[in-house]
Amino acid sequence: MNSGHAKKAVLKNTITSYVRIIVRMVLGLVTFRLLFHNLTSEQFGFWSLLWAVFGYGILLDFGFGYSAQKRVAELSVKKDWHEMSRVLSTIFYFYVIGATVAVLLGVIFSGPLINFFQVSAEHREEYRWIMIVFLLGIGVAFPFGIFPEVLQGQQRTAAWNNVIIVGGLVNAAVIAASLLLHWSFMTLVLLSLLSFLLPYFVAARMALTYLPEVKIRPSLFSRQAIVETSKFSLYAYANTLGNILRNKTDQPVISSILGVAQVTPYQAGSKVGEMFGLFTRQIGDVLSPTAAHLHASGDASELRRIMIRGMRFSILSATPLYILTAVYMTGVIRLLTGMKEPTPPMFWAGHLLVFWYYSLVLTHGVFKNMFMMAGQEKRMMRQGVTEAATNIVLSIGLTIWLKHAYGAEWGILGVALGSVIPTFVYGWGWIWGWAAHEAKISRWALFKETVVGAWVGCLPMLAVAAAFHFQPFWVSGGNSFLVIAEGAVVGAVGVWGIWRFSLDAFERNDYATRIRSKFGRKKPVSA
Repeated sequence: MNSGHAKKAVLKNTITSYVRIIVRMVLGLVTFRLLFHNLTSEQFGFWSLLWAVFGYGILLDFGFGYSAQKRVAELSVKKDWHEMSRVLSTIFYFYVIGATVAVLLGVIFSGPLINFFQVSAEHREEYRWIMIVFLLGIGVAFPFGIFPEVLQGQQRTAAWNNVIIVGGLVNAAVIAASLLLHWSFMTLVLLSLLSFLLPYFVAARMALTYLPEVKIRPSLFSRQAIVETSKFSLYAYANTLGNILRNKTDQPVISSILGVAQVTPYQAGSKVGEMFGLFTRQIGDVLSPTAAHLHASGDASELRRIMIRGMRFSILSATPLYILTAVYMTGVIRLLTGMKEPTPPMFWAGHLLVFWYYSLVLTHGVFKNMFMMAGQEKRMMRQGVTEAATNIVLSIGLTIWLKHAYGAEWGILGVALGSVIPTFVYGWGWIWGWAAHEAKISRWALFKETVVGAWVGCLPMLAVAAAFHFQPFWVSGGNSFLVIAEGAVVGAVGVWGIWRFSLDAFERNDYATRIRSKFGRKKPVSA
């Protein structure tokens, strides 16, 4: 695959990534509401905590997932299939060993872990066994996590997206069946795990089918390959560790300081931010293997061009969604939870976390994803670890302070503020200048190129949202129907504004031509 093919794959991969996220958001809305209403507060909090702890499983990755993606992209350029087989076999069986050790430790220390999460005495043993089953399932999935990275390194993210869409439908079906048929909590967790495992097995088959010259064999395991790969992977691991500590400390901090039951009201607000984050990170994820490919090819000018365009279009897609979510925050939480009115802490947690994810889009997303793969892993590691350490200290300190000052209900805002403050400070104080330097333009020029245009295009959207809010005939967003109806109008105006004022004439003509070609309509010759 040459650089031209790699660049062409970006559009297809990005489109399917957005389709995947839209499907996931719709399914997430349905399953979240089902879980929220059919589980007790303790069950829902523990369910959320299990999947949050799963996020920490990436710590066993040791950066080899990023390395696999990077090495597949680089070795595909060289067509060195033997070396690729050696590298991937080494990483896969390293994962097998790591997962085995982690599961054994989890089983041995399951009792203290349950105590740490402050589970009630009545459900202690039940939840301990549920956690053991969960750990076993994740342990099986962990080694197969290399194969989605292989597909992405081959610029086949679209194939993985299709698998995830099907897997998400199956997962939603088993969750709905478990809840509506009143199966046990253990059955719910077990079936959800099985549907979670399926896409990884499918990805393994697909990845090896696309690379028939590549073999995964125990005999190809090489300690030397671990040493060679770790030159990059250790920096990637430290950066990943920083991201995990930055993104995944909220629920453990809440459960250990405020109790596991407080995870439930926090989730109501944070789910909005999580869905926003899932939707807006797709361009950065897609461009990671592209950056590795261009870096390996030595095409520095194209790498800079794609970075600027990636930042610009990532912000163009995120800004109208951010405005829409912020304006209708109460209604969105109501749609997610079915509550008549969210509590003030839920409302403000949602606002803070959506703003946090939007800040990540502006300053972190595309640039960090690309330049981690383009020779900047050491500096990325220093920035990521520093920001994560600041996040943890602030989250713990602010949670304890808010708990004592205003009560446990308001304490959940401590972790949200602990995320927002360092991301904003490090993003604009450090990363933005670094991105401008790599782009070879000034900070202000980069800001005008990527941010200003998006907000100019959203001005009509803001005007329509304000008109709905201040009109005297009905309460704007007063029920779910109004949220959906008003949101559709405001969102449509936002799309029109981006098209009319944020894109230039060449871009509009190019995209219009692509759309017509998809529907079999050709532009008249006279045009």
